[in-house]
Amino acid sequence: MRGKWAQGIEPRHFRWVIKDRIAVCERPGGYGDSHRKVRRQEEIIWLRQHEFDFVVSLIGSTHNLHNYEELGVPFHHVPFSGPADGPLGLTRAMASIRDHVDKGHRIVVHREELGERISGLMAAYLLWMDLVPDGPRAINVTEQLFERELGPVARELVSMVAKCSPSAEVEVDAFAAEPIPDDLDAENDESAGDDSASDDSADD
Repeated sequence: MRGKWAQGIEPRHFRWVIKDRIAVCERPGGYGDSHRKVRRQEEIIWLRQHEFDFVVSLIGSTHNLHNYEELGVPFHHVPFSGPADGPLGLTRAMASIRDHVDKGHRIVVHREELGERISGLMAAYLLWMDLVPDGPRAINVTEQLFERELGPVARELVSMVAKCSPSAEVEVDAFAAEPIPDDLDAENDESAGDDSASDDSADD
């Protein structure tokens, strides 16, 4: 593998939330009918070449997981659907991100697209970790990072932080042994490497 192919291509909508620690992007390869095998491979290669320690997938299904494994990119599957998961689900997602950062990992977090749920999660994370003083500041900072206005779903996640256990009270790896919910749609697994449409392509 030589030249440009060896370096891969940057995932769509890639951007840093915390430089050299936490980045976000669209699902490598795209989502729904726009998903492409070649693009998926090139974008995963790019993540590997840029020395990301883990891909954190928030998608409810197991899309892409075997592709990360095949290309030697460690992954952490943390299904997160947004406000419907409640304070516990939000805490689980935020704590999983924090645990990687505390261990010195360089991670990229994705859902299907860079929509309300992932932007809201990142804003909530900044507030939960006391990196910003309050909810309005978390929203303002995230809007600047994502270059888009946060809508009601994202804002609901930020307000939900008040109902979550404080970060200082959540032990490292508190959710590490938690099993993946049984109701995940196993049939959505891309074990055959197909370009099937995702179950949550309407991320906004």
